[in-house]
Amino acid sequence: MQEILKLQNIQYEIMDMVIFETVSATVHQGDIIGIIGKNGAGKSTLLRIISGDITPSSGEVDQLQNLTIESVEQETASFTSNLFEKEEALLLSKWNVPSNDYHYLSGGERLKARLAKGFSKNAQLLLLDEPTNHLDEESTQLLIDQIKQFKGTIILVSHDRYFLDKVTTKIWAIEDNRLIEHKGNYTSYTEERKKRRASQQREYEKQQQMIRKIEGQLNELSSWSQKAHAQSTKQEGFKEYHRVKAKRTDAQVKSKRKRLEKELEKSNVEKVKPEYEVKFSLKAQGKNGKRFLEVNHLKKTFNDRVLFQNVHFTILHGEKIALIGPNGSGKSTLIKMIMGEEQAEGDIWISPSANIGYLTQEVFDLPLDKTPEQLFHQESFEERGKVQNLMKHLGFMAASWKEPIQHMSMGERVKCKLMKYILENKDVLILDEPTNHLDLPSREQLEDTLQKYDGTLLVVSHDRYFLEKITDQQLVIREGGIFKEEKELPSKKDTKKELLLKLETERQEVLGRLSFMTSKDSDYAELDRKFNELTKQINELKRN
Repeated sequence: MQEILKLQNIQYEIMDMVIFETVSATVHQGDIIGIIGKNGAGKSTLLRIISGDITPSSGEVDQLQNLTIESVEQETASFTSNLFEKEEALLLSKWNVPSNDYHYLSGGERLKARLAKGFSKNAQLLLLDEPTNHLDEESTQLLIDQIKQFKGTIILVSHDRYFLDKVTTKIWAIEDNRLIEHKGNYTSYTEERKKRRASQQREYEKQQQMIRKIEGQLNELSSWSQKAHAQSTKQEGFKEYHRVKAKRTDAQVKSKRKRLEKELEKSNVEKVKPEYEVKFSLKAQGKNGKRFLEVNHLKKTFNDRVLFQNVHFTILHGEKIALIGPNGSGKSTLIKMIMGEEQAEGDIWISPSANIGYLTQEVFDLPLDKTPEQLFHQESFEERGKVQNLMKHLGFMAASWKEPIQHMSMGERVKCKLMKYILENKDVLILDEPTNHLDLPSREQLEDTLQKYDGTLLVVSHDRYFLEKITDQQLVIREGGIFKEEKELPSKKDTKKELLLKLETERQEVLGRLSFMTSKDSDYAELDRKFNELTKQINELKRN
């Protein structure tokens, strides 16, 4: 296929932080490329370099003459649509996006509006940044179908493994400021990466073995030389002979030392770096009373459309509840009504003792000009160290302490918001799409943390697997009402999908452990057997 764009030795820095160094890659017509990497790795920055929004510090972006490029941002504070374009209007209708002011649309509807505009341009190269954030299952499938029908080339950023496997033909992985190109989808990349890391570990161990051997020989040569010089001073009558012999030994030692040092220079294999990890915990301060929230006779209308009415429910302290419903059903609106940010008809009572942490899905409601040092200002050295240590465990680099939030990735901004609740020990958490923008290790750690959290939880998320793990009840918005229910048993189709996600997560964990081992390690055979067994189960589920 025709080459339409080429990155050549791209380097980019923000303040004192190096984002890329010597990044090179090619894009061919018809490619669907998925960019992956941890939060802050530079995925969105790379899209902006390709689109021409920002200029790299060095290197070049060579592209086909008159190449048309269209971008769909993962979040934007404002957006203007052109409803006069027929294809855009058709997509908006197909994706059930109401013709309201952008400000009043839900997160999922806003994203679909941006996607409709992007696809309608029929550009030769379409750049999509986190295109599945906010989308429910039905909308995600519509997006997958739209991508498969698209006649141009697509480069997208995503942390959604299922989505990446469904649509991508090539993976660009950003690791350690460099880009790794892989032909294939996400799963084939992770399998190839496992083999590459295992091979690197084997070569590194061989190199270390050789270094120990060479160092032993060098020590032995040095010992011979010292011994020869010592003997040359003791042999009466033969001093000149032994002095010459010592010098000859010196020359042999120097010559062999040079040969051995050149051998060391030839085999410079780096040690395999540990897998990127995120660690944090959440604690509740404790709770007073039995009820956290009571709602009676609640009603909400919007532009003569009734979102819900005659709503009654109670949330007790310690309950963990999922708020579910399709895009545009009013989930975020209900949360804003509870928090007093949206006008409500009816009665909402909140326990006066409740210490609430409210994580919005917005990423522009932080003081973007401030740094974490200013945002989490601490008087004592000890408290400051606690915040910096938390940032380290959340995956931030040390330089991020003095970096303005406006320079951070969307995922890093979400982590800044999470830090507030980690540090303050809230006894109630209301979380609106908390996994949006987060990389996979951060999502998994959040899931594990919320499972152990002993406070009250109200969560909006389209990640069914995430909700299954952390909640035990649900508020369902449907048919103009809101109903509190025990979690329903999943259908056979849902069970299969969630089992696939569970098996793939387990396989990823095994893969991470195998990456640090060689076949000589005691646990290698068992982990390798487990990896193959999980792969077999996944393949069988996909076939059936």
